[in-house]
Amino acid sequence: MAEEGFSMNLRSDLASALAGARMQTDQLFRLVRPEALYERPALERHRLIFYLGHLEAFDWNLICAGELEMPRFHPAFDRLFAFGIDPPPGQSPADRPSDWPSAEEVGAYGRQVRDRLDQVLPQAPEACIHAAIEHRLMHAETFAYLLHNLPVEQKLPQALEAGCERPAPQSEMIEIPSGKAILGRQRGDGFGWDNEFVEHAIETPAFAIGKYKVTNSQYLQFVQQGGPAPHFWKRDGREWRYRTMFSEVPLPLSWPAYVSYDQAAQYAAWAGKSLPTEAQFHRAAYGGENERTRPHPWGVAPPDATRGNFDFAQWNPLPVDATPAGDSALGVSQLVGNGWEWTSTVFHPFPGFEPLPFYPGYSADFFDGAHFVLKGGSARTAAVLLRRSFRNWFRPGYPYAYAGFRCVEN
Repeated sequence: MAEEGFSMNLRSDLASALAGARMQTDQLFRLVRPEALYERPALERHRLIFYLGHLEAFDWNLICAGELEMPRFHPAFDRLFAFGIDPPPGQSPADRPSDWPSAEEVGAYGRQVRDRLDQVLPQAPEACIHAAIEHRLMHAETFAYLLHNLPVEQKLPQALEAGCERPAPQSEMIEIPSGKAILGRQRGDGFGWDNEFVEHAIETPAFAIGKYKVTNSQYLQFVQQGGPAPHFWKRDGREWRYRTMFSEVPLPLSWPAYVSYDQAAQYAAWAGKSLPTEAQFHRAAYGGENERTRPHPWGVAPPDATRGNFDFAQWNPLPVDATPAGDSALGVSQLVGNGWEWTSTVFHPFPGFEPLPFYPGYSADFFDGAHFVLKGGSARTAAVLLRRSFRNWFRPGYPYAYAGFRCVEN
């Protein structure tokens, strides 16, 4: 049943937001040459054809067949495209391209889902529409880094990405006083995923944190002393180059180093420091007790492009000092946007955790001690996901995400 008091204006806003999210993902699929839809750019993920069907199957299974109990018109595709994968290391899938249906069949299924969903959207529960929108926007980022890993010749030609490079800034540590870090959010305060609840405070001793994300310049010193090279780097003789979405460029030394958790932790240990906890990230970003009045580090909402590199603004990172240094309450730069940031916190439920009734496995399936929390956001993260309580997570060896880090001294 439709939720009482759900205004037509709100429904119109949600319908527009869903249309905007569809536009983002549709644009990405248009970058892929048709034959490349059956490639698997990341061994730990499905072939690209899966995502063409998954985005629509998720909406159908969640809202139409799920909440509204509409009769299924293609049960086989509903099952085939229902869930992504996140296998443990060494357990990559072994399917073949011939195991998947044609792109024409998948496209026809998706169009039919959209037509039927749009007709019944006014009857759908508000929370489910929010979930469908945010799920699609998350996949707009996921698909972007999978597409990034696809060879350039398998993507349709595009204008070269805008570049922005300058000398890397000097590293600097910012002192963060002891105090309470307020994590999570209160129930009844708008839509949130189950792992965002419930709001609670953690007493956090004083520490120092890097003013900037660790740069490619800093990480290069580690590599030159035997550290592992990031996934986005490519050796060219004695030089390093950087693989952007559509080209290769000389290693941009002022950009944040995008690495796996394992690489970030190794660098931090090499530098005599450590990775921040989730609570330390919150202290640095929001200043503690005033967090409730600061939905974003800058204390304004909604965020816009003048505040940082996010919301699909561009393909590439910016230099770590390209946005105002005072964008957090305590002067720490780019804690939102320009690259997710690894924390040392294992992904876990907050006290009072309750799974979503319409998506019980969203978080619970990953409370396995094998994933780490990331905070912040990247250039390809939608603005709606930049809220203070949002949490991302990946396996420690996962190298494909637009994820950087900074170090702390405890």
